[in-house]
Amino acid sequence: MTFPILTSLIVLPIVGAVLLFAIKEDDAHAATIRNVALIVSALVFAETLLLWSRFNAATADFQFVERHAWIPAFGISYFVGVDGISLFLLVLTGLLTPLALLSSWESVHKRLKVFCIFVLLLESAMIGVFVSLDLFLFYVFWDAMLVPMYFLIGIWGYDRRVYAAVKFILYTMAGSVLMLLAILGLAYMHNTANGAYSFDLLRMYALPIPERVQFWFFLAFALAFAIKVPLFPFHTWLPDAHVEAPTAGSVILAGVLLKMGTYGLVRFAFPLFPAAAATFAPWLALLAVVGIIYGALVAMVQPDMKKLVAYSSVSHLGFVVLGIAAMNTQGMQGAVYQMLNHGVSTGGLFLIVGMLSDRRHTRLIAEYGGLKRVVPHLVSAFLLVTLSSIGLPGLNGFVGEFLILLGAFRADPRMAAFAATGVILSATYMLWMFQRVNYGEVTNEANASMPDLSRREWTILVPVVAVAVLMGVLPNIFLRPIEPSVDRMLALTQRSASFRAQAARSPERLALPNRGVAARSPERLALPNRGVAARSPERLALPNRGVAARSPERLALPNRGVAARSPERLALPNRGVAARSPERLALPNRGVAARSPERLALPNRGVAARSPERLALPNRGVAARSPERLALPVRGPAPHSPGSARLSAERRVP
Repeated sequence: MTFPILTSLIVLPIVGAVLLFAIKEDDAHAATIRNVALIVSALVFAETLLLWSRFNAATADFQFVERHAWIPAFGISYFVGVDGISLFLLVLTGLLTPLALLSSWESVHKRLKVFCIFVLLLESAMIGVFVSLDLFLFYVFWDAMLVPMYFLIGIWGYDRRVYAAVKFILYTMAGSVLMLLAILGLAYMHNTANGAYSFDLLRMYALPIPERVQFWFFLAFALAFAIKVPLFPFHTWLPDAHVEAPTAGSVILAGVLLKMGTYGLVRFAFPLFPAAAATFAPWLALLAVVGIIYGALVAMVQPDMKKLVAYSSVSHLGFVVLGIAAMNTQGMQGAVYQMLNHGVSTGGLFLIVGMLSDRRHTRLIAEYGGLKRVVPHLVSAFLLVTLSSIGLPGLNGFVGEFLILLGAFRADPRMAAFAATGVILSATYMLWMFQRVNYGEVTNEANASMPDLSRREWTILVPVVAVAVLMGVLPNIFLRPIEPSVDRMLALTQRSASFRAQAARSPERLALPNRGVAARSPERLALPNRGVAARSPERLALPNRGVAARSPERLALPNRGVAARSPERLALPNRGVAARSPERLALPNRGVAARSPERLALPNRGVAARSPERLALPNRGVAARSPERLALPVRGPAPHSPGSARLSAERRVP
């Protein structure tokens, strides 16, 4: 029996939280509480590295899979696994959690034990979200992670912490409820199609969902994930939550929690509802581009460093959504890579802002200036993290943004062109903020006595900078395991371009191989034709790709033209207009069919003679309109004569 490494990743933080409950909370035990929480989170990070070392990067299949029945009556199971997309999100979660705990070492003093318990429980729930392959289990972890973050903001936040916490929980819960309804709808559809309820994600990938239902389910999932990203215009909860949260809460919120939204789009919304995804992808791309530009412009005018970094998250995660909406390998792979980049870079920015805030108890840019001379080591780390955030080549941000823009350009060059302006704006507001904080003269005496990095802060910033450089210099270490899983998700997503997404209007159509018009009855499943679907069981063997025969007798008809309308026409070799009487069967003409038996021998292919006297008429021009014109050799209009005038008048009078 193999070691259940994924279960241990989920359970270990919970065990650590239980151990903390047994420790008495007072000043004498504060160091013990911090050390226990830090050791447990460090063990989780070490286990994620072990998971990475044993991961097979050549396959797209889920690995380290564990499945146990949970509620069998409803098809709910404990089903977990990991692929290349979720692997590095687990590693990122394991990295940022101990760094977040270290960042709170000097800033959190009240209710320290409860604070550490909530951080560990939050880590367990985040890991559960990334490894869940059962939709019900995924939803349990999805909602479970909201509770610890709500208390982290509401108890240990700043002045408007209660308002920010309530806003956070209301926004995210509203989207979660809609997603729950869609999950229950999927389980009901699975029961209708297969006779049993199931929440198995892999089975849901193969579930036939009518396009109209796909649209509603996709909207429910996409709204929940768009709020979590957050995607414009659902972003208004994020700046308040970031500004009011403690440093540890901001690091985890920006580094991991926001990735739940983009991860959900990649793992659930797009592959489960491919037809709807193809329809809504351009609109998601548009909202992403608006968010990129809007977030950058608003960040540019922020006087608070923390709020500036919060709005930069709106802009940077717009790039992630743009890459997902491109629906190609470069865009999707760049999106997954940018999730990791944003967690490292923005998490590092929040850590540095927290360090400055702990020293000066303010985050206003105007209160700083000239820090380069006072805290040179802190400013050096600040510079590297800032450059990684704006996408300097050689650092992590460049690789992700380049792949996203490449994929977006392949999908829609206009979107890529507008999104590229976000790169310029990002450099503008980040470098301007960095200049005002760190360069110039020391105008505030309180800044002159600031201490430089402590040993604890070195321990925090060195891993962040090292990972940023590693991801920028050696991106293939991360891209190679990601690529197969991305290709697998794209194969599921791009079913909308094939028969399944276009023809999935009933469960019986699952085996339909045609990419043309969908068959409308179970008997058509084996139909090899890509043309118009046959409308009766007898047509299944019809080799013609033209107009389908409309009676069983036509099955052997070799003609690809208009189908014969009577049994006598079966041997008709003509591909023109079908003869309309039995006497026409031997008619060699391909022109207008003769309308009387006397016309059968007519050699003319022009206008059919309209009277028996015209049968011998050699003219192919305008038919003679009176018996007197039969001998007329002229091919133009007949000369006027009293007789012809009288006949013409008679023809006009009804």
